[in-house]
Amino acid sequence: MREIVLDTETTGFDAEGADRIVEIGALELMNHLPTGRTLHLYIDPERSMPKEAFDVHGLGDDFLRGKPKFAEIAQEFVDFIADDAKLVIHNASFDMKFLNAELRRAGFPVIPWSRALDTLAVAREKFPGSPASLDALCRRFGIDNSSRELHGALLDSELLAEVYLELVGGRQPDFILDQPGQAKSEVQEDGQPRPRTQRPAPLPSRLTDEEATAHAEFLVKLGQESIWARYST
Repeated sequence: MREIVLDTETTGFDAEGADRIVEIGALELMNHLPTGRTLHLYIDPERSMPKEAFDVHGLGDDFLRGKPKFAEIAQEFVDFIADDAKLVIHNASFDMKFLNAELRRAGFPVIPWSRALDTLAVAREKFPGSPASLDALCRRFGIDNSSRELHGALLDSELLAEVYLELVGGRQPDFILDQPGQAKSEVQEDGQPRPRTQRPAPLPSRLTDEEATAHAEFLVKLGQESIWARYST
């Protein structure tokens, strides 16, 4: 199962008006495991960056000027999220509105809303009445977000990936124990299920003959109606 954890930063809140995306950060999960593939794009919004947005993101006009426009990176973005991967987004309605508005202006098909998995909604359902911001969830799960002084799309995606894995059952929900102290993934590097292996022969009993005899004598003393006798046959 392929999923993309995604975040955007924008000039404001009006997706259909004058505001634009200035940064996209995304990372790939395969069966809930990070693959190491990421996408990080800065985008020229073709407008000035409002002071309130600069204060949040730290991205100013001088930095963004000369970066590619959305139409120039749209294909790269579409290719990265391809194959109908589920898009894991915190407050998905915000990012989806902006992404679809930008894609529409660039002449690309919009993303179906059914592809979005909103971790904000998941957190509110799981922890009703509790704070559900990304920072609050990091605190709840003990995830270090000390480097999040400013909002950055890739950093937020990395933090969200950790939060998401906790929300769905732990940071390694698809791991099984192979040996004591060692975790082994059920998934191979190519994304295919790892074949199960069996021992060629059962392990020999560790009981000595004396221990087996002593156990049998103990069961006789307990009597045939004892629970030990019933379940030892």
